[in-house]
Amino acid sequence: MDATVIRRALISVYDKTGVADFAKALAEMGVEIISSGGTARAIEAAGVKVRYVQEWTGFPEMLGHRVVTLHPKVHGGILALRDDPEHQADIEKYGLEPVDLVCVGLYPFEQAIATEGCTLAEAVEMIDIGGPTMVRAAAKNHRFVTVVTEAGQYEQVLAQMRANEGAVGFELRQKLALQAFTLTRNYDTAISAYLAEQIG
Repeated sequence: MDATVIRRALISVYDKTGVADFAKALAEMGVEIISSGGTARAIEAAGVKVRYVQEWTGFPEMLGHRVVTLHPKVHGGILALRDDPEHQADIEKYGLEPVDLVCVGLYPFEQAIATEGCTLAEAVEMIDIGGPTMVRAAAKNHRFVTVVTEAGQYEQVLAQMRANEGAVGFELRQKLALQAFTLTRNYDTAISAYLAEQIG
């Protein structure tokens, strides 16, 4: 499989540690940064130009931040196969823009429920929906998309891009996809176990 050049990145993380530096390094290599909410503000504060998700999709954040990235433009951009003529026709027809890198840090559900006094309602609000959806979409399409799910992966991705004229190889994309699916599996397992305890 060929290396894929990163031209557009979608970044949305709960833990902002290191994300501004990561975005800045990407931008310095010519990558367009798309983001929202606190992540976008943190990146902007570092002097990096950001395209807001709501500007990109044409829809505002809604339902108290429950719906931000759940939009065909987001997931079409992530899931589109670059070598499929039908997908390319849909990209043209619907004005989609391919996303080459997805960087997502999920809401810390397990940390929330470990907090003394955490109520069921509070726990439910810490169940991330858009984040795992983007992670799974990017991991599914790892033939073309690089998925980053933790700050510890930032430098690995940047180092490969610097060494390969902005491209990430298939071997690393596949490894990151495996880590992404492991993350979402464990995340859902934690939610399932918590709800089972509430019922039991």
